[in-house]
Amino acid sequence: MSKKLVLAEKPSVARDIAKVLQCSSRKDGYIEGQHYVITWAVGHLITLAEPEDYDEKYKKWRYDQLPIIPEGIRLKPYHKTEKQLRIIERLLKRDDVASIICATDSGREGELIFRYIYDYIDCKKPFTRLWISSMTDAAIQDGFNQLKDGTAYDNLYYSAKCRSEADWLVGINATRAYTTSNNVLLSVGRVQTPTLALIVNRHEEINHFVPKDYEEVYAIFDDDFRAIWFDEKPSDTKLFDKDKAQKIVDKIMNKDGVVEKVTKKLKKQPPPLLYDLTELQRDGNKKYGYTAKQVLTIAQDLYEKRKLITYPRTDSRYLSDDMKPKVKSTMNKINIPPYDKAIAPVLQKGELTFNKRIIDNKKVTDHHAIIPTDVVPRIAQLSPDEKNIYNLVVKRFIAVFYDYYKYETTEIIFDIEGEKFVASGKVIVDKGWKALYTATKDDKEQIMPKLTKGDVKKVVDVEKLQKKTTPPKPYTESSLLSAMENAGRFTEDEALKEQLKESGFGTPATRAGIIERLLQVEYIKRKGKTLIPTKKGCQLIQIVPNELKSPETTGRWEKGLTSINKGNMASDCFMGSIERFVAYLVQSASRSKGKVQFEQKPIPENKKKKVKGIGTCPVCQTGKILENSKSFYCTEWRNGCKYSIWKNTLERYGKKTIEEDVVRQLLKEEKIEDYPITLPQTGEKCRGTLAIHHQTGIEIKNVKRIAEKQQEEQQ
Repeated sequence: MSKKLVLAEKPSVARDIAKVLQCSSRKDGYIEGQHYVITWAVGHLITLAEPEDYDEKYKKWRYDQLPIIPEGIRLKPYHKTEKQLRIIERLLKRDDVASIICATDSGREGELIFRYIYDYIDCKKPFTRLWISSMTDAAIQDGFNQLKDGTAYDNLYYSAKCRSEADWLVGINATRAYTTSNNVLLSVGRVQTPTLALIVNRHEEINHFVPKDYEEVYAIFDDDFRAIWFDEKPSDTKLFDKDKAQKIVDKIMNKDGVVEKVTKKLKKQPPPLLYDLTELQRDGNKKYGYTAKQVLTIAQDLYEKRKLITYPRTDSRYLSDDMKPKVKSTMNKINIPPYDKAIAPVLQKGELTFNKRIIDNKKVTDHHAIIPTDVVPRIAQLSPDEKNIYNLVVKRFIAVFYDYYKYETTEIIFDIEGEKFVASGKVIVDKGWKALYTATKDDKEQIMPKLTKGDVKKVVDVEKLQKKTTPPKPYTESSLLSAMENAGRFTEDEALKEQLKESGFGTPATRAGIIERLLQVEYIKRKGKTLIPTKKGCQLIQIVPNELKSPETTGRWEKGLTSINKGNMASDCFMGSIERFVAYLVQSASRSKGKVQFEQKPIPENKKKKVKGIGTCPVCQTGKILENSKSFYCTEWRNGCKYSIWKNTLERYGKKTIEEDVVRQLLKEEKIEDYPITLPQTGEKCRGTLAIHHQTGIEIKNVKRIAEKQQEEQQ
């Protein structure tokens, strides 16, 4: 009897699928049942070949060998996970495996993980696609009942492949070109460099900002409310002429103000839209100070391990029409403390009311918005971080069904001795959805007296406030994510601005990684909650061409990738433009030489041989591992070796830093058994194998709770 091979992205996902498909026979690298064989990747098992894989001459970085544009970009396995790849290959070639089910994450990168494995192994067997947005048992079963033809996702794969190869071409060539031209390691990327430019440009605006003194004049009336002077329109309240400000003060003191106009408006503010990943990352940063990467990690755990929220790596903020029954079920399942009080007003209305701000099929992309799953949450089992992010998702899910926030605004224009003054206030009519959220300053405006045109009020006091114009604020992760998402707003070209509305820097799933990469290469640093550029980051932006740091260029690329996904652009067309751009970057790098003096100095050749270091680099086998304040790195970095161990790599596992003696032992033995760690999700004490990993520096695997380990030892 033939079987179907299911390929998941991670072991934990494979186990969840195995439970639903009733596969219980555990083997080395897979789980088998009567009808299915379930195996897994460990993230990416396949990567793009390095330049030296094409020709040994590329091992040494030389400007005269650029650009490196292979005729066909090759694939190669990651060394440390090659065992699992061979298991997958053997399973794919089994005679009783007739077809494959792609069960990697339902998105661009998940598709790429599967297709790279499929192509590298040169598999020809037919495959279908599991496409789900929730990891509950019911969602998995529904997904297997509605498997899609694998070819339906060809365009998604072409888009992912182009993204991967474009990043490789730009990164390899631009990094080598600018590094060799400036004699210092300069990491340059298709998305990271324009993102850095945003931060540097804002920093420059702040540094060059010259504050101006101005004054504002307030008339205080006998009912203890105030009005502010304005010039041509009510928002024009700044007085840069101090003499004029004083003349107005003298002119209106103890005079009467005559009401010229009273405007009352009832305003309504709809509930916010449901979360996509970027909006959730922004709120996580604003409310709890989490980094974008932390929010993504927490949300991924809530989706994958806790099964409490739907797929988080989404860029949609809407639901599809067929989800109405699921939404109703979810509302009932989460109707427990502490959410029941907030849900009560919604359920009291009867049937849930859906509108275009909740349900819109046209605005649902590969995945719908992030919402809770229809699983009764066990709040006590969540870590504090998981609870925080889950609460955000639940609150937003409930809020979209609340009434509009309604308030009445009153604006009164006074004439006082020929000078115009405006008083404004607000009265809340219905808190609506804002009843779920903390009151803001906007909710606390002054109470206005009832006045009509022609009424007279006595000025009993005058206040003159001295102020300064303020510079723009430095980026926080929240505001930077907004800037990356809306890159089109930074262009002056109105037609292009409209064209780029749906494009930004990267995708919701990759933006956190871009920020982390800029921190890792020390182009930016955190200062409190803000992100500021380092001297090296500013210097890089000085020497790269406008085309590389322009939001227009990056926006066009992202739009191109979206067009490929929609079937509106051929991959060859996109890659042709990337290759031409790469050639231009290489030429521009030679003109950057000597424009700025970078502080970082290369290690002189005559001293390299004398460096003893902590141990030999496990990747290149020629360099030595040295230590600086933030990492352990290879001395052969200028010759292309990227191996490094960042000291904060294991921070989420309870290790604030990695000590030299640990690295020394790892370099000697390649792994350390029974390494003590703390699980980030539960805080449980565990032990695992700490091992060398060629891409990430180190990795934790074979994690076992201490109780489990003791039980095994007793057996």
